[in-house]
Amino acid sequence: MKHLHLLGLLLLSCPCLLLCTVTPVVVGIRREAEALVKWKASLASADESLGPWSLANSSSLCMWTYITCDFVGHITKLVLEDVSLNGTLDKFDYSAFPHLEELILTDNGLYGTIPAGIGNLTSLVALEISHNPYLRGAIPHSIGQLKHLAVLQLIELGLNETLPQEIGNLTSLEELRLSSVTLTGPIPPTIGMLVKLQWLGLGNNNLRGSIPLEIGNMTELQIIYLHNNYLEGQLPGTISHLVKLQDLYVNGNQLGGQIFPDLGNSTFLRWVHIAYNNFSGMFPSSICIGRALTTVSAGYNGFTGIHHQTFQNCTTLQSVDFTANNIVAELRDCFSEHPRQLTTIAFSQNQLYGKLLTNGGEDFLCNRTNLFFVDLSNNALHGDLSKCLWDLQNLRFMDLSSNSFSGVVPFSRTCQANLKCLLLANNHFRGTFPLGLKKCINLITLDLGGNNFSGRIPSWLSMSLPDLNFLRLSSNMFDGIIPHKILQFRQLQVLDLSKNKLTGPIPNDFRNFTGMSQEQKNRDLIYSNQYIQVEIHIVWKNVDHVYNLKIAAVVGIDLSGNSLTLEIPNGLTTLSRLRYLNLSGNHLSGCIPEDIGNMVLLESLDLSRNQLSGKIPPSLAALESISVLNFSSNGLSGRIPTGSQLQTLVDPSIYSNNPGLCGFPLKDCVNSSTSTQTETSLDEDREALLLYCFVAAGFIFGFWLYWGIFLFRCESWRYSFYEYVDNMQGKVTKKVYSCISRFQVKGPEL
Repeated sequence: MKHLHLLGLLLLSCPCLLLCTVTPVVVGIRREAEALVKWKASLASADESLGPWSLANSSSLCMWTYITCDFVGHITKLVLEDVSLNGTLDKFDYSAFPHLEELILTDNGLYGTIPAGIGNLTSLVALEISHNPYLRGAIPHSIGQLKHLAVLQLIELGLNETLPQEIGNLTSLEELRLSSVTLTGPIPPTIGMLVKLQWLGLGNNNLRGSIPLEIGNMTELQIIYLHNNYLEGQLPGTISHLVKLQDLYVNGNQLGGQIFPDLGNSTFLRWVHIAYNNFSGMFPSSICIGRALTTVSAGYNGFTGIHHQTFQNCTTLQSVDFTANNIVAELRDCFSEHPRQLTTIAFSQNQLYGKLLTNGGEDFLCNRTNLFFVDLSNNALHGDLSKCLWDLQNLRFMDLSSNSFSGVVPFSRTCQANLKCLLLANNHFRGTFPLGLKKCINLITLDLGGNNFSGRIPSWLSMSLPDLNFLRLSSNMFDGIIPHKILQFRQLQVLDLSKNKLTGPIPNDFRNFTGMSQEQKNRDLIYSNQYIQVEIHIVWKNVDHVYNLKIAAVVGIDLSGNSLTLEIPNGLTTLSRLRYLNLSGNHLSGCIPEDIGNMVLLESLDLSRNQLSGKIPPSLAALESISVLNFSSNGLSGRIPTGSQLQTLVDPSIYSNNPGLCGFPLKDCVNSSTSTQTETSLDEDREALLLYCFVAAGFIFGFWLYWGIFLFRCESWRYSFYEYVDNMQGKVTKKVYSCISRFQVKGPEL
């Protein structure tokens, strides 16, 4: 009986216990719903997809959009990606979500600051706030309270304060990505306490100071992104402790000194990006110890050498970039026969020497069948080229300009369709235009300037190379006329035939030059590595312009320094996208085209040292972008047009050696109103003088006629007298007209 009473009491107490357990859960869920509804009400333009967020259906909280709950009903995930909110985080009650494990706010139009209350989300495992550039202020110090946080991502925000020391309290952190949030100040040494961290991303900020030595304590690190900051000092040798390191990005800083010799200690090291710094000395020879390396980007530093056979063991190496260093070495010593799987070689602006050909006439490039991008420009390489270059099936870009290569560009019956860009400028190549290029039908950029090529420019160019965007044949010895078919190019945006021996007229029909008359879409011409600069330097009127082959924004024609004749064709004025036009140093005659003002984007115009005549067209005043102008040494006359932009060109030498020109910035022209008044006065004086002369002549004639009747009664004498009077009248009239004529030429004597 006693046991029955105990059982009864237990059964009666179960509902009470259940009620005590359920009530806090219900209250907690109700509070979460109220917190979300209150925050929604503070948002100026909450997306319609937040419509279900209402207290009227709080019992179905887990059915609300963007929400995930646990089995009890508490919110564990709030994921708002690409949801327009247009408000702040100030009214968000963080303490109402003790079970929240994941909070993601991406591209929401949030502004204001990140409140300190975010530290109350003590169960948070993942926090991501990204692509909200108007979210400003600092990372709150309370961030250090999130002890369970494994992933912290703050990307593309407007934060402008330092990284708090409390970041070191997040000892569970595995990913820290704080990129493009304009962080300032130093990296705190407490970051070394994040011993579980695998991904460190602090790129694209304004961080200063040195990389802390404590980074070597983070032995789980695999990814380091510290690029595009203002970090200085040396690369800490403690990085050699990071034996799991895969990717190292410190490019775009102010780091310097020599790199510690054990950089390649990690057997997993794949990518090393250290370009755009101040590193010097020898490049470390240990870089390939792990034999996993695929990419080395070390351009724009001060490296002086590479140890012999540094890359010999890099059997996985694909891309090497040492652009703009001070490396003195023979090219083959850097690589020898290995690695053969290279896709990118960029050693421009160094002091490499030697030949590309082996003693047997093969190697250095031809046995690397995977080559995609080759830039060996601005070195001291010499010798001939091999025709095998045209057989590299994957080659898209080759720049061998500004070396000492010589001989005839080798002929090949094939040219791989992938070749897009060929730059051979500023060498000692000779012979006629390379016939082998006729097969390179997909070329976009061709630069043969600054060599010793001779003969005629072939008429097949526009037909065989229809996609050409850039053509430079300047500073050679090409002669003959400019072939009319060269105007068949539809994509061409730069044509430079300057400093040759071309004769004859400039072709007139530019209707097919749509690349210079219509707006073009930017084309990625090479599809090269984003860290490699693909540029050509062009000099327009003594100013060095950079032509970016990835953008191709320059549009210009340079035919200067030839012996071209006849008039400037009117067809040129239809090229409305033209920015640079240089026709100086020829034998052009006639007038400047009246419609030159149609080229509204023109920035540089040089027509100097020709035999042009007539007036400068008034339409020149419409060129509101003009900044470089030269009309000197011609036979131009009349008043110089005036315009807001023309008035900024104050150097009189741009109009010099044109004796008939006047107006700003030369001497003023004769005042037109004064000239008109003077001419009117002269006309009146001429009329008065003419009247006086005829009156005097009539009086004299009448006087002698009257007295002659009485004095000479003899008929024969009278006829003789009349004849004399007629002759006298004719002589007087001639004298009057002679006087008037002299008056018209010289004007009245004052």
